[in-house]
Amino acid sequence: MTVYEFGITDFQYVAAGAAVLGSGGGGSYRDAVSVIDELANRGWQGSVQVKDYDASTNCCVLAMMGSPDAADSLTLMDVEYSIFNTINTFENGTGTTLGCVIPGEIGPINSIIPLIAAAIAKNDIWVVNGDGAGRAVPELPQTTYSAMLAASPCALANDARTAPTLQSALLNAATAAQIETLAGGIVSAFGSFAGIALWSSNPANNYALTGSYITGTLTQAWAIGEFLLTTAPTPPSSAEVVAQIATITGRTATTILSNFYITAVTQSTNSASLDAGIIRLDNHPDQTKSTETHYIYNLNENLIMYSSQSNIPDIIAPDSICYYSESTGLGFSNATDDLASYFDFGTNKSTGHTVSVIKVWAAHQLYNAAGVITSFAGLLRDIGYAGALPYPD
Repeated sequence: MTVYEFGITDFQYVAAGAAVLGSGGGGSYRDAVSVIDELANRGWQGSVQVKDYDASTNCCVLAMMGSPDAADSLTLMDVEYSIFNTINTFENGTGTTLGCVIPGEIGPINSIIPLIAAAIAKNDIWVVNGDGAGRAVPELPQTTYSAMLAASPCALANDARTAPTLQSALLNAATAAQIETLAGGIVSAFGSFAGIALWSSNPANNYALTGSYITGTLTQAWAIGEFLLTTAPTPPSSAEVVAQIATITGRTATTILSNFYITAVTQSTNSASLDAGIIRLDNHPDQTKSTETHYIYNLNENLIMYSSQSNIPDIIAPDSICYYSESTGLGFSNATDDLASYFDFGTNKSTGHTVSVIKVWAAHQLYNAAGVITSFAGLLRDIGYAGALPYPD
């Protein structure tokens, strides 16, 4: 088993790679950079072990849940206390002590949450090299975990600094979909974001995480981020990024749009603390001069992209709809602070920075997991698409 030691620079690489692979979700890249910088400025110079699951250590999925925009300007203390309160709630509720944690999805924030948890933990814990989707997903049922592991008990907690302001919950329900419904309301009551710990793996279920996650995705994000952040002096082309993604992940990737412009953003936060939005991309920064237009529909994460010139979608989830900019050399999410580099919310116009959209075929473990395609189909129906999906259920 290969064991990796991740320090601050590695955290930065993971966040940058996850900002591309996350399909527009998994938290704000700008917030991730800020949180990692705070950890570095605090003087942390340690390392975190990252390795495959050993099928003998108490583990759970650890993440942040809710609206990236509601959690705008997320700080290290926000993350730290959310993690601390959530892990305490989970361990007290399950009667177990965690020895490791694993990301729920790929995303700038949710890929680094377990790393930060291990960095600040009072006891030694390590991070499993994998996740449950190979991308970011809007809801819990769109993961490999939901097909294999019991979601209950699920712990949620806010970022309270003191006991009198602590809000926490321990949820029990039969399915991940039911947990999602309950958790969405609780997160909204907490203030639209919270820590979440669930999908326990321990002796009681014979360490059921084994075989239930997509392996190697944390180091894949690391490798893509390392490529982006160390390529100088000119940002790599979209074609070069696509080649890296295909080589590193083993998944098919292709550039669907090259150097378009974000010319309109419609976004709002719903009652379940998810940001629902539409991103318009044109081949000219001025809509009136554009000859080609595409629309991305998202629910935190990108779910479908349409072209004005076709009645067939460009890309449909579970395949990933990934952002990369040749202007900045970075990926980004649908969080408002990330989009601000590409769309001026004051003038409602493109900033002039170009955006490419990369399609990454879904990991086979994801589309083969029981119920995942059906769950994605339900989300797509909710936003008005009832056509065929790229993979059979």
